Amino acid sequence: MTDRGFYCGLDAALSVVGGRWKFLVLWQLAVHGPQRFGQLRRLVDGVTEKVLIGALKDLEADHIVVRKDFQELPPHVEYSLTPFGSNLAEALRPLCEWGYAHMDRTGALASQPVRS
Repeated sequence: MTDRGFYCGLDAALSVVGGRWKFLVLWQLAVHGPQRFGQLRRLVDGVTEKVLIGALKDLEADHIVVRKDFQELPPHVEYSLTPFGSNLAEALRPLCEWGYAHMDRTGALASQPVRS
């Protein structure tokens, strides 16, 4: 998170999940629960490995996501939402529902709905 001033609460929230990929990672973890990196990459369609790694590091630094390393071979790492991240996901749920309700007006196509 940044130390800059915010215009409103939405500005503060977007500073954490700004951009398409961080929001989609957050949403997939909220809907599907803890996930391994490969599972997340499949769930967040179109994200590159490099971008996903960066998004996860940013979300971890902002205490939205926690990374659990099981210290096994082959490596087993799992990502899940913190209580803070779950709270943010719940706050974003109405925005997601608004998007579904107005996809036809925004010109978006629903590829894989992830309603919970």
